[in-house]
Amino acid sequence: MQRWRGLGDLPGSWGRCVVTIGVFDGVHRGHQELISRTVRAAAERGVPSVVLTFDPHPSEVIRPGSHPAQLTTLRRKAELVEGLGADVFCVLPFTLELSRLTAHEFVHEVLVDKLHAAAVIVGENFTFGAKAAGDVELLRTLGKRFGFVAQGAELQGLLAQEQADNDITFSSTYVRSCIDAGDVVAASEALGRPHRLEGIVVRGDGRGHDLGYPTANLSTPRFAAVPADGVYSAWFTRSSDSGRRLRAAVSVGTNPTFSGRERTVEAFVLDIDEDFYGQHVALDFVTKLRDQVRFPTSEGLVAQIDEDVARTRELLGGQA
Repeated sequence: MQRWRGLGDLPGSWGRCVVTIGVFDGVHRGHQELISRTVRAAAERGVPSVVLTFDPHPSEVIRPGSHPAQLTTLRRKAELVEGLGADVFCVLPFTLELSRLTAHEFVHEVLVDKLHAAAVIVGENFTFGAKAAGDVELLRTLGKRFGFVAQGAELQGLLAQEQADNDITFSSTYVRSCIDAGDVVAASEALGRPHRLEGIVVRGDGRGHDLGYPTANLSTPRFAAVPADGVYSAWFTRSSDSGRRLRAAVSVGTNPTFSGRERTVEAFVLDIDEDFYGQHVALDFVTKLRDQVRFPTSEGLVAQIDEDVARTRELLGGQA
């Protein structure tokens, strides 16, 4: 898969293509079907499929301070899109200048002049152009004028039967609300995989080591969607480990037993004795074990951690 930053990387021989457009935060199951539909439509036409997304999040540029919790880093988003078979992952830097393009200008300058779109497939609630004035109906109208087909797909209906059976909502907002509530199981159902939190392991206060449970303390990206305070079972992976997964019991919160103030993410990784300091790691949250609790003694805390680790071992089985 080709990865472009902006539209200056287009090869001189670039012809027609099929494009899907969106922020695609989380690349949830609705996004996956939308991208897969784009890939299939491109294959039928014998042209490349292009996933067009934006960075930073448009809301942060238009309304600074309103950036939603981020479900996927840009690198992770690209990996997921590549796994769906797209030919090109194109990131448009979202600037004030881009936000001021009218809907007509966006279509003409980006989709027609640059990408030469033969078809554009978007979610039915897709909006574009200055003040989000453009919608799918306008996209269809402009498509007729400029020679491309526009399709609006209802994300709620892309997997209608499964949606009806499992009450899954295909919405990044819904996934964020699940994670914010600590319901990582519901988030996983909508994502089609566990919610992933990435970060660099940094030095902590060493208290876990003193308790017999040394932890890897994650420094996460600024806008990362961190689950609600609590203790979770998760899969732990390192970027350098070729996908090898290790079981982990993860604490998210302020360490109330020790009157902590700073919110942290600390992972006790089972079955390995290693210092992960400085490494880029990922946590795939499987289930919430319990809320954060203040224990009167450190002995009580250790006894509870013993239980958390035993449950994690039971829930996640062997290494994968």
